[in-house]
Amino acid sequence: MAVKIRLSRRGRKKLAMFDVVVADARAPRDGRFIEKLGTYNPNTNPATVVLNEKQAIKWVMDGAQPTDTAKAILSYKGILYAKHLQVGVLKGALTQEQADAKFEAWKAEKEVKIQTKATSIQQSKAKSKASRLEAESKVSATRAENIAAKNKAADDAIVASVVEAINETDEDEVEAPAAEVAVEEAPAAEVAVEEAPAAEVAVEEAPAAEAPAAEAPAAEAAEEAPAAEAAEEAPAAE
Repeated sequence: MAVKIRLSRRGRKKLAMFDVVVADARAPRDGRFIEKLGTYNPNTNPATVVLNEKQAIKWVMDGAQPTDTAKAILSYKGILYAKHLQVGVLKGALTQEQADAKFEAWKAEKEVKIQTKATSIQQSKAKSKASRLEAESKVSATRAENIAAKNKAADDAIVASVVEAINETDEDEVEAPAAEVAVEEAPAAEVAVEEAPAAEVAVEEAPAAEAPAAEAPAAEAAEEAPAAEAAEEAPAAE
């Protein structure tokens, strides 16, 4: 039976995770498997790999053939390097203790590289975030300045219009009393015109003073009449 080390997919859409399994080459991808060796999560940076190293080395030494992706994962975790060391032990090139020591040293060095990479990624993200926030703050400050300038221009225009309206109102109020004064002074001329007939009345009343002179002859006639009557009565006495 051909045995393969491959990935079995699980998880939700666009956030898939994979199990590293040993399965029959004829079984479906997500079907029955012989043994689960670990998990692989590509959603983190760097990717998270959890692997049972002893069982993985055992299956590799027994001839299980990894797929391309599984082979990259096994190489990332040092399983293929451990296989190389075990072949050296079997051939007598080195002892098991030497092979284990070399493998542990390799793992420590690999762990340092992984941590360095993770730290650099975090620093890069932090710098990118800081630069993005700085750019956004500059854009916000520029937008605020533009808005303040527009508001100031609008306020100045409103103040100017109000001042202009007040000035026009004051000018109208100053011109209106002058016209009223002219209108109020006009009747004075009419009063002078209306007072002119009074002189005429005085002129018309002047003949009244002449009336006694006309009546004076009547009084004289009245005085003369008794004298005539006395002259006529005188012969009667004779």
